[in-house]
Amino acid sequence: MAKLQIVAKNNTLVKVGDAISLAREEIKQANAKDILIAKENGMKPALLDRLTLTDARIDGMVEGLLQLVQLEDPVGEIQSMKTRPNGLMIGYKKVPLGVVAIIYESRPNVTVDAFGLTFKSGNAVILRGGSDSIYSNKKLVEIIRKSLEESGINPDAVILVTETDRKYVDELMKLNQYVDVIIPRGGHGLIQNVVQNATVPVIETGTGNCHIYVDKSANLEMARDIIYNAKTQRIGVCNACESLVIHRVIADRAIPMIVDKLKEKNVEIRGDKKACEIDSRIVEASLDDWGTEYLDYIISLKVVDSIEEAINHINMYNTGHSEAIITNDYDMARKFTDEIDAAAVYVNASTRFTDGFEFGFGAEIGISTQKMHARGPMGLDALTTGKYIVLGNGQIRE
Repeated sequence: MAKLQIVAKNNTLVKVGDAISLAREEIKQANAKDILIAKENGMKPALLDRLTLTDARIDGMVEGLLQLVQLEDPVGEIQSMKTRPNGLMIGYKKVPLGVVAIIYESRPNVTVDAFGLTFKSGNAVILRGGSDSIYSNKKLVEIIRKSLEESGINPDAVILVTETDRKYVDELMKLNQYVDVIIPRGGHGLIQNVVQNATVPVIETGTGNCHIYVDKSANLEMARDIIYNAKTQRIGVCNACESLVIHRVIADRAIPMIVDKLKEKNVEIRGDKKACEIDSRIVEASLDDWGTEYLDYIISLKVVDSIEEAINHINMYNTGHSEAIITNDYDMARKFTDEIDAAAVYVNASTRFTDGFEFGFGAEIGISTQKMHARGPMGLDALTTGKYIVLGNGQIRE
């Protein structure tokens, strides 16, 4: 995989995209089996939404592959070259990670995104999706492997673990001899299980308790519309807004406007004492609400006296994912972006943009909330590491 040339990789990505597009009816039929089982098992609407493959989402998977074709090959790039006083030339070259295992839940589009990104970056990938998307994943991987074989490429560049028993996840996490890195993508329980029990190195992706802070100088109409989008445009995703923080100076005007808009989608607002006093439609929040990723039509609301209190509250309860401020004050925007501890920090925009596709990465392998190696949406560069190339002409160390 590491030796594949860029033309072969790009041609294959196009071929896979075409094959997925042509097989969309088969894919939707397989997906329908997963949806039927999920409904019988009482899956929540937000998770059902994540599981569902529509024509638009299949088009999105194909578009993600085609975007990757347009991106430069990260493998082999020389990031630096310097000459030491002794004449040695030392360069740093980007190389693939190797064998990447991805453990994920529900969303079958991850199967295609993961293949495309690992393939373009010269890696092999082992996929272990959730049992709730097994039929969808089997069909997608079948199409991908057939396209690889027709392109003269070893189809084992992508392998799907079809056994759904969790004991195989535990085994996969300890295959240090064969797997170079594991990337978990899913709920808090899955991620923590991998982080705490894997012996293979882990790139931690995170859940999304994302906040929007409405500053006292904010344009309230803008704030209302951004919050409505961030909360309701798609509720079952990690970059959806789960928590609001509003400055006390504008709370009396801002809260009723925001509640009016959110109630268009029957969102339940759980607020502190001050918020409940301002609007009777708000129910009292518990301490647990401040740190909850709902993935549902529920949002928490905290009223604060200052931006310092807002920042402290957000940094205490956030998951390091995406945080936003709505403000017309440059100094407040600067303070927020400097002091908030998260992978992505927004000024006057929806948190829903934290996404590899939206960032121009051609999809993503996940959104890293750790601080080592990669942080934020993980594109091609995040799936490479490096090695030093040292050129000499007979130097020996004295």
